Amino acid sequence: MKTPADIITRLQLMSQDGTKSDRRLASLVLSDLDFASKAAISEIAARVGVSEPTVTRFCRNLGCEGLRDFKFYLAQAIAIGGQYLSPEPLSRDAREQRIASAITEAAVTAIQRASENLDMTTLVDVAARLAASGNVLCIGSGGISSMMATEMQNRLFRLGLPVLAQIDGQLQRMYAAVATPDTTVVAFSVSGYARSVIEAVQVAQQYGAATVAVTAPDSALAKVADTVIHLQPFEDGNIYKPTSSRYALLAIVDMIVTSVAETRGPKVLENLRRIKQSVNTLKVDDPRLPLGD
Repeated sequence: MKTPADIITRLQLMSQDGTKSDRRLASLVLSDLDFASKAAISEIAARVGVSEPTVTRFCRNLGCEGLRDFKFYLAQAIAIGGQYLSPEPLSRDAREQRIASAITEAAVTAIQRASENLDMTTLVDVAARLAASGNVLCIGSGGISSMMATEMQNRLFRLGLPVLAQIDGQLQRMYAAVATPDTTVVAFSVSGYARSVIEAVQVAQQYGAATVAVTAPDSALAKVADTVIHLQPFEDGNIYKPTSSRYALLAIVDMIVTSVAETRGPKVLENLRRIKQSVNTLKVDDPRLPLGD
């Protein structure tokens, strides 16, 4: 029998399209997850007004072997995504007046915590390695880490470094396979368990590349990289807004790039001047605009 991939989704579908008894049972479970995960089969049957064999058939229709198996997958789903199933209602004030402060305060807190836990000696050493690299490969998977790999490329190319970002898992391994001792791989992973990123780091190491991970301490990625810049994700429990960890990660990227620029010194200025000249003449001649758009 197939293992239920997402028991909550199956319950939601059954509450709409199942038999009459299955719809009633599914609705009960979804409305009272705590009861359903702990109650005996007799209690569930009595509450819905069905027989115990009907409860067993319901579990099997969901792809489970029986009630015990069903409870296992339900408990797993509650542990992983329970906060999204029965969130506290938002007050009108939170919706209309406090969004700006919620975002900015969480971003500031995330950046401050990341800064407090940074080993700046390690960060400066990484910047020195990047400044002297023959080429740089930035890799990351998922929403935040892939964005940071691309941002690192965006920041380093203007300093005159040959840099490439790869967010596709297969291409990460392919580019890692053509690394050399002059290559520095910068790997981003908030969790530290993105498989393609870990494998790409290991492949690049076979060919002598230096590897740097910006990731969670003691994670799988942290254990394989040559150098680790620790990032401890900060979550504030607000499930309605995007994670604030990406502000912390962006701050770390900016610190690395600033150190790289200072290490390379005045020779980065001509590239910056050319970019400024090119972009501003195509748009509007305003030197106060940022370097780019």
